[in-house]
Amino acid sequence: MKIKFERNKTSTIFVMYSLYLYFLGLSLPNTSKALIIFKDEKRSHVSVWNWIQRFASYQTYRRRRVSAFIIDETIIQIGNQHFWLWFCIEPIHSLVLGIYISEERNMFVAEKFIRSLVQKYERHPVYTDGGTWYPEACNVIGLKHHLHSPFEKNLMERVNQYFKDRTEGLDDYYPCIQKENECNLFHVYNWIQFFVSMYNSVRTTCNDFNFEFNGGEVILT
Repeated sequence: MKIKFERNKTSTIFVMYSLYLYFLGLSLPNTSKALIIFKDEKRSHVSVWNWIQRFASYQTYRRRRVSAFIIDETIIQIGNQHFWLWFCIEPIHSLVLGIYISEERNMFVAEKFIRSLVQKYERHPVYTDGGTWYPEACNVIGLKHHLHSPFEKNLMERVNQYFKDRTEGLDDYYPCIQKENECNLFHVYNWIQFFVSMYNSVRTTCNDFNFEFNGGEVILT
């Protein structure tokens, strides 16, 4: 991946360092303050925000070996409205395979999200909680559906908690300057996509062993 910032003559290394500081937990203003040591490359918190949006727009989920889809959803607030954030992880390294934002939580949304995963990673068993929309969606698509075992539930809760902890300062709230019902959610999707990309990058560099998933347990090979 190559991202150029030629107009402002900002080096890619400087931008990536800024984004990594933000990923580690610094706020936008504090990330900007941390850049003061680079006298020739100082940028405002608005610049950092713009880099997040631009970085996320370049990201694509790498095609990887997948043995199962572990799916869950959580509610988030954008402006004065509430939306559902759907996400899927794989069971070996807990990498995030995809995200989706919707106004409603039902079988049709679940089917659309799962179909998008099948297009990227082909057909695999689906593990979810007890939401009735999941088995209905899997039945339409023709995928095997399983309820979370304690193992899959623990994996999903850890990933879910990571993103909740990171957004705790915002109380799962994403500010939006658009009028109610006019937000296209693009900037929110980019913000979440940025963290997914950074999270997956960190997880990937930490995975030095090969594992196999066997319906509720991971086997070291």
